[in-house]
Amino acid sequence: MLGSDRDHERIEGMAAVGVGVLDQLPKTLVLWDVDHTLIENGGVSKATYSLAFELLTGRLPSGRPVTDGRTDFQIMRELFSANSVAPDRCADLGRIEQALAEAMKRNAPLLPDRGYALPGAADALRALLSVPAVVQSVLTGNIEANAWAKLHAFDLDRLVDLGVGGYGSDSIVRSELVDAAREKVRLKYGEKFGATSTILIGDTPRDIEAARNGGAKIIAVATGASDVSTLQAAGADAVIESLVDLDRFSSVLLEVRTRA
Repeated sequence: MLGSDRDHERIEGMAAVGVGVLDQLPKTLVLWDVDHTLIENGGVSKATYSLAFELLTGRLPSGRPVTDGRTDFQIMRELFSANSVAPDRCADLGRIEQALAEAMKRNAPLLPDRGYALPGAADALRALLSVPAVVQSVLTGNIEANAWAKLHAFDLDRLVDLGVGGYGSDSIVRSELVDAAREKVRLKYGEKFGATSTILIGDTPRDIEAARNGGAKIIAVATGASDVSTLQAAGADAVIESLVDLDRFSSVLLEVRTRA
């Protein structure tokens, strides 16, 4: 599945780390945020929103969009509002999605030079990929095409099942993406996941809010703009500083999953 003997050897190594930890996980749906949790996009996201705005309006926006924890459609609507674009220009979500996809297609070649996979992200994904009880995908405000482009740039797309993710193209409301992903999992695998068996992993208070409102648990990773204390205060089930320590991540994931 992963395309090389070396990849299989790395997965076997990660599985060995998880013996007695990840192998103890009951059936679990793990949904990863993308930006600042798995990758750093190096400003390509903001450039993509600006370009999409230009494609839709014929002019550049006067300011850069606020993006953390928001869905793509929400970001674009806020960008329209901040630049005095008439509300009726914001109504056609199909056109907005097409513009976002086209803008990312043009900007995607910048990702490998300006961005990077966050330390430990690939190893964490590989470790979970080796656990039969786990289905892992993404929960991201990005539209599906743009989430794929970001992960593909760093060879992470093949480590998660993107066909069952929750995307900004599923809903403008981030918390609704949890059920969107669960329904896709049910249709593909015939498996039902609920509030105790669904775990989000993200880096912002908005990720925590999405988990709470969407009926899921949340592990926050302090690899974005929010520090550990901020994420703890926002109500995460657990907070870790990064994904670098695979043993620590594995232990926290098991503890959160099995907590009553």
